[in-house]
Amino acid sequence: MFDVARIRNDFPILSRQVNGEPLVYLDNAATSQTPRQVIDAITDYYSRYNANIHRGVHTLSQEATDAYEQARIKIQKHFNAAHPHEIIMTSGTTHGINLVAQGFTGFLQQGDEVWVSAMEHHSNIVPWQMLCERTGARLRVIPMNKNGELELDTFREGLSDKTRLVFVNHVSNALGTVNPIEEIISLAHDAGAAVLVDGAQAAPHIRADLQALDADFYTVSAHKLCGPTGVGALYGKESWLEKLPPYQGGGEMIEEVTFEKTTYAGLPHKFEAGTPNICGGIAFGAALDYLNGIGMKAIAEYEAELLAYATKNLKTIPGLKIYGEAARKTSVISFNLEGIHPYDVGTILDKLGIAVRTGHHCAQPVMDFYGIPGTVRASFSFYNTREEADRLVAAVEKARQMLA
Repeated sequence: MFDVARIRNDFPILSRQVNGEPLVYLDNAATSQTPRQVIDAITDYYSRYNANIHRGVHTLSQEATDAYEQARIKIQKHFNAAHPHEIIMTSGTTHGINLVAQGFTGFLQQGDEVWVSAMEHHSNIVPWQMLCERTGARLRVIPMNKNGELELDTFREGLSDKTRLVFVNHVSNALGTVNPIEEIISLAHDAGAAVLVDGAQAAPHIRADLQALDADFYTVSAHKLCGPTGVGALYGKESWLEKLPPYQGGGEMIEEVTFEKTTYAGLPHKFEAGTPNICGGIAFGAALDYLNGIGMKAIAEYEAELLAYATKNLKTIPGLKIYGEAARKTSVISFNLEGIHPYDVGTILDKLGIAVRTGHHCAQPVMDFYGIPGTVRASFSFYNTREEADRLVAAVEKARQMLA
């Protein structure tokens, strides 16, 4: 049995009220909540061994360094990367994407082609547009259908010896679609292209096996995984990380500096200039410990059941349309009420204590595809309940009656 009541006790914020109502937090695709175990890891760091890492011989520095590097190993093992030094600590998914995009500037030229999917977050569109502007490469798009699924035939037919890079999210943040990244990676590699997978939305629901996937790069953010904001990780195959130039210059990423020449440190430090978010990295490790203690398989199964339950009941509301009904999706429901702006629905839900996201969700091309200004997005996590899904349905129906 999945003991959601016990799990909820680990999250202090879930006991608060909003506008006089018990909080129903359904904005997990934007950021997850933080369990007490992770909060305790943050408090412990600042209370007992706050010090800069990799540079000090004193005890606190050594303890902080050990804890930070152990977190890197936890990330490596969680995602089954081959080596700890293939894990680059970042400020989040966007940082990881930009690191790779900047690094590939010297590898592209006029006429090369870069592919993205039609359902990308802006963070996995804008850096590649900037890369194409710098290099003269052409940006191409894998289209999607009305169910929110990628049309791979177009991608397959469009691949050529000009294809250099492919960038795709593992899971759509706007629709919840689980993309067929195994096939995308295989097709891209057959064409001689490298692949970066944006794993930000997938990581809370799917434990990616990076060696089995054979992705060249995979990026995640800790705050989607019950960890703190401002920290994440970029996985890169050792062979690619050795070839890419440093993203930033400064301390820690150097081996030797003179005024005539600088030589760079080895992996992973070549890409980690300056003092990192030490506490954030350690807390990221604690968050993965927490999730693995529950079990990612158990989490996925529970969330799938909750998604099915909430979807079925929302569909009983007259005039409600769900966007993104792919055969494979995670616990995200994007919807609108006919004739009602999503912002107005979200405002009423907030007054009833229910936190959802409204707007284009940093995926404006997806909204343009459907011809809508945005959606109401309810995104569930493993600490949500059927009772909360019922409250959502009742609140949406109330909003419909008020705004119709």
